[in-house]
This record gives sequence, structure tokens and C-alpha cells, in this order.
Amino acid sequence: MKLDVAAALIDGRLVPGGVEIVDGHIAAYGLAASNGTARGIAVPGFVDLQVNGFAGVDFLETDADGYRVAGEALLETGVTSFLPTFITAEEDDLLAALAEVPVSSGGPRILGVHLEGPFLAASRLGTHPPAGRRDPDAALLERLLAAGPVRMMTLAPELPHALELIDVLNTHGVVVSCGHSNATAEQAEAAFDRGARTVTHLFNAMRPLTHRDPGIVGAALVRDDIVVQIIVDGIHLAPATTALVWRAAAGRVALVTDAVAAASASGGSYSLGSVELSVQDGAVRAPDGMLAGSVLTMIEAVRNLHALGAPLESALDAASAVPARVLGLTDAGRLDIGLPADLVVLDDNLEIESVFVGGEERVVA
Repeated sequence: MKLDVAAALIDGRLVPGGVEIVDGHIAAYGLAASNGTARGIAVPGFVDLQVNGFAGVDFLETDADGYRVAGEALLETGVTSFLPTFITAEEDDLLAALAEVPVSSGGPRILGVHLEGPFLAASRLGTHPPAGRRDPDAALLERLLAAGPVRMMTLAPELPHALELIDVLNTHGVVVSCGHSNATAEQAEAAFDRGARTVTHLFNAMRPLTHRDPGIVGAALVRDDIVVQIIVDGIHLAPATTALVWRAAAGRVALVTDAVAAASASGGSYSLGSVELSVQDGAVRAPDGMLAGSVLTMIEAVRNLHALGAPLESALDAASAVPARVLGLTDAGRLDIGLPADLVVLDDNLEIESVFVGGEERVVA
């Protein structure tokens, strides 16, 4: 199969010419158009590290059919790989949710689960239910890891014995992300030195950055080895804040949606675990008014970041190559010869024309 696109995003640069797919993999790029005309660009499928739910489905409370419904809707937004994300909950609820994660949903690739908790700071829970929060507990962690495919965990590194948990997670190949935290810069540095690789939704639900107390935000922004995740919906971060993050950390910014069940849904009532949600003016809130995830899609995040001045190639990498790098993936978030053909074709307005997973066209505009 040949895609007569004008260019393809290869290792951070747009290479003119079309793309050939053979047996589900990229076979060639830079090809002349078959009929003399080429349109659109082929880019790596998006990789979302934080998806709580989508299209009316809350991953903490669904089954294989729910994953199928949400997966089909995620594909339409250009996401070809993702981490279903579970917020803080009681142990039995987390174990049950982990047991329901399918190997495949028939849609985007499920890369494993992002456990956003329960080892979070009581003062920085946001909308996470306090009843499920726990101080670091090695035995509980082992039970969670044994229950399902945990790939990433968000924890507050300042909690007692959190550094020891980072060691355990590293041993199991689970990526550690710092978040929902009141950590000082020194405490964050200790976690990064211990092996934490990234920060969950930078600025949100963490100690504020101030001029004498930079906290986890400042510690992360000045380290070249730490990827910072941001929600670029114009609500979680002011545009100027997003621009500041980009200027400080371009190339190690990962776009995430933090999407909830209300994202790409047609209306109705939704929840995030046990938390009831309302959506008004694009903002998702809990009953107490606290922000509770988003209805952002990844293609919207790319457009928003690009509109704030990020080069298109870099904004696209922030939605694909950078999050894939966080997980240590070599076969996702990139287009190159021999790699799986998980890709999105965008038109000149950055609208999605088609989406491919493993070389199979799954979405056609």
C-alpha cells in the first residue's frame, strides 16, 4: 500500500514524499506521488500516557466491551497507543479494574495501565478520593503489580518510604512519575536520582513554583533527563505557562489529555471512579468545583501547542515520540523503515484524514 502524502514526519523532521506500507510495517518513505499529486502529511500515531476514560467509558469501572467502545473513539482522535489510567481508589476496586484490562481492544494498542495513586500526598489529591489514598506500602504495591499490567505509577516522592517504592517499581520495569505531590525541589531531586523519569501533569496538583521554593516544578524543568507531562487545553495551564514550559523543556515535553469519560461523548452524566463530573465551558469539574481531568483530545493538544509557537514537527513529537520515550518504546511514536505502520494522515488544517494501526486503515474522514 502506498500513501501519496506530501511528507512524512521522520525523526523530528518532515521528509517530502509518500510512504509505502508492506505487511503492516513502513517499507519506504520519500516516494514520488503515483499520479503527480500529493496531499497531507503522515505522522506517527499519538501516544497518550494518561487516559482515565473516553466516549462515555470510565476505565476504572468498565470491561472489555467498554475498552472496545473507548478505543474506537480514541482512534478517531489519532491515538494509536495509550495507557488507561486509574485514579486513587480502594484496593479491591483497583484490583478488579486491573483484572479487566484486555490484552487488546481491537483499537489502539493498550500499553499497560497508569496507576495514578494511591500513594499520593493528602494535601495534593485534587479530585482523588481521600478514602483510597495510602502512604507507601510495599505489600500493597506488590499486590497491585501482580493484579494486572501496570506500566506507570504516579506517586508523591516526599512520602515516607516512597524512594524504596521507586526501587521496587524500577525492578519491575514500571515507569515512575512524580505527581499529586507537595515535594520540595530537594525531595524531587532525590526521586529523580533514584530513577523517577517524568512528572504527571506539571503544575497541577503539586507544590507551586515560587522564587525561593521551586518545588517539583522547578526541579523538573532544569533537569535534562526528566520529561514533563502537560495538559494543553487552555484550562489546566494558562497559555503563558505552557509557553514557559515549552521554552524551558522543548524536546522533553509530553502532551497528555487526562481525558475522562465525558471526552468525545454525546452528553449525559459521567463519573471518574466514584467522583461525579460536570462539564461546563470545556472544563470538567467535581461537585466541589475542583478540576477533574479534561475533555481534551490529543489532536487538539497538538494544535494548541503549535498555536502557542511550538514548531509543528516538535508539537507532533510531543504527542508521539516523547511519550513513547518515557515508556522506553522503540516501536511506537515513530515512523521509520521496519517499524509498525501506526500513523495518522493530517491535512493542511491539521484535521485527521485517516488513521492506521499496524498498516490497517481504521479511520477514514
